[in-house]
Amino acid sequence: MAQTNCTRVTEFILVGLTDRQELKMPLLLVFLSIYLFTVVGNLGLILIIRTDARLNTPMYFFLSHLAFVDFCYTSVITPKMLGNFLYKVNVISFNACAAQLGCFLTFMVSECLLLASMAYDRYVAICSPLLYMITMSPGICLQLVAVPYIYSFLMALSHTILTFRLAYCHSNVINHFYCDDMPLLRLTFSDTRAKQLGILTCAGITFISSVLIVFVSYMFIISAILRMRSAEGRRKAFSTCSSHMLAVTIFYGTLIFMYLQPSSSHSLDTDKMASVFYTVIIPMLNPLIYSLRNKDVKDALKKLISYGSQAFVVTGLRK
Repeated sequence: MAQTNCTRVTEFILVGLTDRQELKMPLLLVFLSIYLFTVVGNLGLILIIRTDARLNTPMYFFLSHLAFVDFCYTSVITPKMLGNFLYKVNVISFNACAAQLGCFLTFMVSECLLLASMAYDRYVAICSPLLYMITMSPGICLQLVAVPYIYSFLMALSHTILTFRLAYCHSNVINHFYCDDMPLLRLTFSDTRAKQLGILTCAGITFISSVLIVFVSYMFIISAILRMRSAEGRRKAFSTCSSHMLAVTIFYGTLIFMYLQPSSSHSLDTDKMASVFYTVIIPMLNPLIYSLRNKDVKDALKKLISYGSQAFVVTGLRK
């Protein structure tokens, strides 16, 4: 009967991170700075990898796609989040909310699976270095990137359709800074048990399979490194994996904290803080992790800056 008399919601109101006016402007400046740094860092990393022939290897091929995914999913969330600090009421239309959820799920799951693909790449590089370029052929690399994208898109599409086919009546205030599944399910009048089971099943399969690939890969990698007789060889082998290990630890650690915490301590405020970390902070950290800890990327960046400076000087002299 409730659904028969339901007045369908046509837009949602995003509560945001805080309703305290004195905090909104400082937070706006902080998150705007982070977002600009994220955009420049990730797009700059892609540019460096694409323009430097020395970085035309499978490892950097995967890294460029990771930077692309980081740029995309933070761009889906952050601009709208900044609106929470500017407007008294931050409204998002029903269709825009669905698009935001679908894009966010696509790129977030893509990142999870790309990290697994990168772990396999490091396993081949350390454990089978002589067969590396054969095993990680362009066709295989393309498959290891295409499969995460396709799977993520299909999973996100199915979840988004199921979420927005539910009945949303009267209440349209989302206690979050973007359209996420769990805050949306709290607003619906429909039975959400099947939807929640679907979320747990898909998230569990995706998370466990990707973590398992990463874990098994690094067990073989660590074993291979420990068998190396040369200390220099062990150091070089570890350095090729250290950036990826740090990125994996931060990303998966945040997801574990968010989704595996006891239900007694689970709250939307906690979700917001964790969401800020993996939607805003992690996409900013990844370019730093992979550039500051990677000599090849730093050398390519210096070369690109030097070339840009020379071109600027030549252009100025011509004028």
